[in-house]
Amino acid sequence: MSDRAAVLPPPPPPPTASPSRTLGPTGNIRFVAGVVLRERIPTFERLLWRSCRGNVFLRQKEIDTPLEDPNTGEEVMKSVFVIFFQGEQLKAKVKKICEGFRATLYQCPETANERREMAAGIQTRIEDLNTVLSQSLDHRHRVLVSIADDMKAWHMKVRKIKAVYHVLNMFNVDVTQKYLIGECWCAERHRSRIETALRTGTERSGSSVPSILNRMETTEHPPTYNCTNKFTKVFQSIVDSYGVAGYREVNPAPFTIVTFPFLFSLMFGDSGHGVLMFMAALAMVVMETKLMQTKSDNEIWNIFFGGRYIILLMGGFSIYAGLMYNDIFSKSFNIFGSGWYPHPQRYSEHTIDHHKDLTLDPTNNSDYRGHPYPFGMDPVWQMSLNKITWLNSFKMKISIIFGVSQMFFGVILSLQNSRYFRNSVNIFCEFLPQMLFLSCIFGYLIVLILYKWIAINATMSACAPSLLIDLINMFLLNYPLEPCSSAEFYDGQKSFQSFLLLLALVCVPWLLIAKPIILKRQHSKKQVQLLNNNDEFEGRKSTEINLDGETQTSKQKDGRKDSHTGHEEEEEFSFGEAFVHQCIHTIEYCLGCISHTASYLRLWALSLAHAELSEVLWNMVFRVALKMSGYTGLIAIFILFTPWAVLTIAILLLMEGLSAFLHTLRLHWVEFQSKFYKGDGYLFDPFRFDKIIEVSADD
Repeated sequence: MSDRAAVLPPPPPPPTASPSRTLGPTGNIRFVAGVVLRERIPTFERLLWRSCRGNVFLRQKEIDTPLEDPNTGEEVMKSVFVIFFQGEQLKAKVKKICEGFRATLYQCPETANERREMAAGIQTRIEDLNTVLSQSLDHRHRVLVSIADDMKAWHMKVRKIKAVYHVLNMFNVDVTQKYLIGECWCAERHRSRIETALRTGTERSGSSVPSILNRMETTEHPPTYNCTNKFTKVFQSIVDSYGVAGYREVNPAPFTIVTFPFLFSLMFGDSGHGVLMFMAALAMVVMETKLMQTKSDNEIWNIFFGGRYIILLMGGFSIYAGLMYNDIFSKSFNIFGSGWYPHPQRYSEHTIDHHKDLTLDPTNNSDYRGHPYPFGMDPVWQMSLNKITWLNSFKMKISIIFGVSQMFFGVILSLQNSRYFRNSVNIFCEFLPQMLFLSCIFGYLIVLILYKWIAINATMSACAPSLLIDLINMFLLNYPLEPCSSAEFYDGQKSFQSFLLLLALVCVPWLLIAKPIILKRQHSKKQVQLLNNNDEFEGRKSTEINLDGETQTSKQKDGRKDSHTGHEEEEEFSFGEAFVHQCIHTIEYCLGCISHTASYLRLWALSLAHAELSEVLWNMVFRVALKMSGYTGLIAIFILFTPWAVLTIAILLLMEGLSAFLHTLRLHWVEFQSKFYKGDGYLFDPFRFDKIIEVSADD
């Protein structure tokens, strides 16, 4: 109670009469009992004191257990109170104050016997209610347990029914209000299955009217349906991320299955790292059924698991590329014996032991055995001082060869698109000039690279042609005699290169002007033919005389349009718009051939960076332990192996692997697919229950 309540005068002493008489129905002392919110007790007590002028006596006690508000359902803290007073006026005033504070009053007998009987009855009722509640909870638990197994199936059924009704809402009702008519796309090879399913549904439903499936002619562009499996799905997703192929357009996904991991391996070429990547992906493939059942919310893990097959191929191709580079954790294996060895007649054992660097001469058979390493790169380059110089030259050239070859393949695929859609204009005005332009410059560069590898030997290394300088001189029409590396290195080089350059220049206006002019002529011819058809139709109109002597044409008599005038309106042709579009395409292709060829040099750059990072990590971490001997070296190997392995996985596998993956993705989207792929279609999204099942499983 509050401080104000503590100074209340004590109630008058009870009379000497018996308690039943004092508190009975004939006594003068009355009381009311109830509950009120705990935070209202001080104000409630103060108001009672002032309103009743101290003629009431209040006793209250806090209820420890929170009670539930029947109106809001929230738990509230309340206090129970008893108010003693005398007279009917005070009784009315006390009840009015209780109503103002929203106190809940309870009927309480005035005699002790009646209160004991009431308490016993309430206790009995509480026990009965607790028994009923306990039995109800047990019954509810048994019912819920029994339906728990069926709940998932019911949930799935409801989803299926809702999906079916959602699709049925897209149907139209015929004029008789008895049939539903729907228009949809379906795969041609699945048509027989659809007819069988409709016939089965009609039989099971007991309908007397069969379902009819008709093929419609439409001018709408069909969606694209690519049939995939769990292996090809990830490659198709890579292509669709750039853009969905148009209907019947060449789909680059089958070619991406080979070219994507191959270009990745050129940048990631290390057999040791490839083995780790291959084994990780193989584990996911072998345990894919078990892993698919355990749903994970980790987005990074889901990305890796979804791309397990492409990681498997990238690891396998990286093993092959690493064997070709003879690079295994930045080390080389001498399996077949190196073709280089210091000859004993030229270098004594004392010379070899006391000279850190020796120069091996490839022009004689004493230091070079005359035959290359049977498979991959000779391991002698791993310890040579000019390793980076030689690797730069080699990897740069193979990057150009593979990159330009992929661009050639992209242009050839554009021919396949034009042939299928019977677009002879694109074949003559785009494919031919594009192929000639690419062949005259970069195809010729590939031929020079192969010629240099075959025709130029070590004895001619001093005047070996510089292909980059030769390509620049080809555009400048400059053929200096000095230095000898810039001079002509085959007969007729100047004339032949001038012819190739002239042919490449001719392809530019050919690609720019020919197509808009041909399209303009075709459009004009269609317009003339359309006018001639309309004039011929007007000349053949027949007239007839009606009873009143008035004439009307047969077309007016029929009251409907003739088929000659009911054709679809041709799209408006604009020569200026076609020319601007072709101008953009020409600039993009001609400049793109140069920039895309330079872009493929990332194969060389990332391969070199990966090899150097691997070598630095080996020399600065693990090699320190290998240099030690005895037990100290053993302990150092045990200690340093962990940081070397962690850094190898974190930097070389994850970070470098992600970098190589993104660069490979760019090479396919921009350099390869831009040669033939428009990607302006939209996916075929059929009605399938398996999507609903997947959503239900995720929920």
